[in-house]
Amino acid sequence: MSEAIKTDVLIIGAGPCGLFAVFELGLLDMKAHLIDILDKPGGQCAELYPEKPIYDIPGLPMVTGDGLTKALLEQIKPFGPVFHYQEMVQTIEKVGDPLFRVTTDQNKVFEAKVVVIAAGGGSFQPKRPPIPGIEAYEEKSVHYAVRKMDIFRGKRLLIAGGGDSALDWTLNLAPVASELTLLHRRDDFRAAPDSVNKMKALVAAGKINLAIGQVTSLDGAEGQVSAAVVKRNDGSVFSIACDAILPFFGLTMKLGPVADWGLTLKGDLIEVETASFETNVPGIFAIGDINTYPGKLKLILCGFHEGALMAQKAHRYVYPDKKLTFQYTTSSTSLQKKLGVS
Repeated sequence: MSEAIKTDVLIIGAGPCGLFAVFELGLLDMKAHLIDILDKPGGQCAELYPEKPIYDIPGLPMVTGDGLTKALLEQIKPFGPVFHYQEMVQTIEKVGDPLFRVTTDQNKVFEAKVVVIAAGGGSFQPKRPPIPGIEAYEEKSVHYAVRKMDIFRGKRLLIAGGGDSALDWTLNLAPVASELTLLHRRDDFRAAPDSVNKMKALVAAGKINLAIGQVTSLDGAEGQVSAAVVKRNDGSVFSIACDAILPFFGLTMKLGPVADWGLTLKGDLIEVETASFETNVPGIFAIGDINTYPGKLKLILCGFHEGALMAQKAHRYVYPDKKLTFQYTTSSTSLQKKLGVS
């Protein structure tokens, strides 16, 4: 086992909430390392919808998942966070008061006075459709996420699903694809009504196609799909020619090792108190989508608020003998010096 990496705070998850937590901790002179199972920062924003617009971030009328990630990374530059990608935390052990020893599946060891779990819904993976041989087409012409819209430009695109992701990407990719077909097993959608209305307007205008049924098999060679064979509800079969397929059947969220860390859980979520979003284990906090409490809203902006209050309590563990004086970045020269703007 490797020598322990020492830090004030270890953040599990490098999504928006984990990134903003670095900022709030940094203002209070706490250094942070971040661990993420993905190969880059941004969490679900970067992995699932990097180019999808987000409209409810305060002060930003519209920003993409990728844009928000880049802005947060720029904001936390002054605090020099250290990232550890493609690693999953396996164990958390209390070895001091306060001190935790954390190990990953890559045998990396950390020692931190505070642990912040900002792991979104845990480790997640898309639900694979029950189509024989689909694995041969994955990441070549079958994609479970849109990382760059341009790869679908001028292509015949088949989107399968009836939820928000399927409808959102139908609307966003309609101007990009040469031909787009939305396929759902029934003419009843689980997506936002406004999205459904916009989709039906595009169908009525002849700009996209809508088909009812389920894909039973794929035609193609060497990973490149050429058509999807679809079975209607009445048992009849037809074929949809396509160059790429986007199946949106939801995500399977798994807590993974988190379930074994001795934290109080409610379903697949971690229960916290609302003064600092601390768990039942002193020194371990949970912020963002992975926590639960009365009135919880799964919004990025709520996770930002949780990170700010978490940092205030974390300071007590990292600096038990140091009085914390609340300051505003607009008026505090010491905070502005930390940010490099004084």
